[in-house]
Amino acid sequence: MNLHGRNLLKDTDLSAKEFRSVVELAARLRQEKRAGARMRRLAGRNIALVFEKSSTRTRSGFEVAAHDEGAHITYLGPEESHLGHKESVKDTARVLGRMFDGIEFRGSSQEAVETLGAYAGVPVWNGLTDTWHPTQLLADVLTMRDHAPAGLDEVSCCYLGDGRNNVANSLLVTGALLGLDVRICAPKSLWPAEEIRQTAAGLARESGAKILLSEDVAEGVEGADFLYTDVWLSMGEPEEAWGPRIEQLLPYQVNAKVLEASGNPEVKFLHCLPALHGRDTSVGRRLGERYGLDALEVTDEVFESPASVVFDQAENRMHTIKAVLVATAGA
Repeated sequence: MNLHGRNLLKDTDLSAKEFRSVVELAARLRQEKRAGARMRRLAGRNIALVFEKSSTRTRSGFEVAAHDEGAHITYLGPEESHLGHKESVKDTARVLGRMFDGIEFRGSSQEAVETLGAYAGVPVWNGLTDTWHPTQLLADVLTMRDHAPAGLDEVSCCYLGDGRNNVANSLLVTGALLGLDVRICAPKSLWPAEEIRQTAAGLARESGAKILLSEDVAEGVEGADFLYTDVWLSMGEPEEAWGPRIEQLLPYQVNAKVLEASGNPEVKFLHCLPALHGRDTSVGRRLGERYGLDALEVTDEVFESPASVVFDQAENRMHTIKAVLVATAGA
């Protein structure tokens, strides 16, 4: 596998073979880290982290991964990059590309990260846009590989909730790329966009993947190895929008009955985090006071159960990000 100098802007920037190779590299790098090895494959490299949206796992994952491999990090937050405000994305790309050996971008616009990738002249990595979340899916696939009873090739995964967001888009397309059994269970109005569905359908014809989009929870989860959800309330969304969103999505909450409906006693639960599974956050308390709910997309009973592998999944963000950095920007 030779990915040196390559961008990762969306999930389909990797072939199925390359995607699996990055996952296997991440597993080896994880083993090295747990053994205390520090190989410094990125020694002397300088990496820019451009964040228009704040993050816990993405920023931590990139920073720890880079430091483990000997790279230096410069963090440019929402008030520091002027990206698209005082300076065009194209100009920013050409400036940062002269100074850094790689650039991570986390923000709203897929067009912005594509422009960075086109003009920077160094590897650019998508840490999240409104359309795609490829580094999350690398971590998800590594997690499924670790916990799949019959191996990754036999995995079936059902995503429940808002099926039109970046995680659902990436899961559907990545599942199709890798030949998995992937389902999106959501209100029809919240299914992935037609363009995303067509991309997934084309990939599935080549890989033999099974794709299902359904409004029926029982149909979606039947026989699934993994149940996946994401937070229902987007960053910065006004509280006035909460009520209609909750009413629409409450039938798709992952709770004990949904786990049981899978018919799989070994079913595992995935979540990209953060999760609203209780009242121990300020948002959780407001939801409880306003709507009388103890949880939104997942109940605490499921989140804290043996079925939950969400913290394995969160840790794997760092290992898979490290694999991307090493593969594209390493010596």
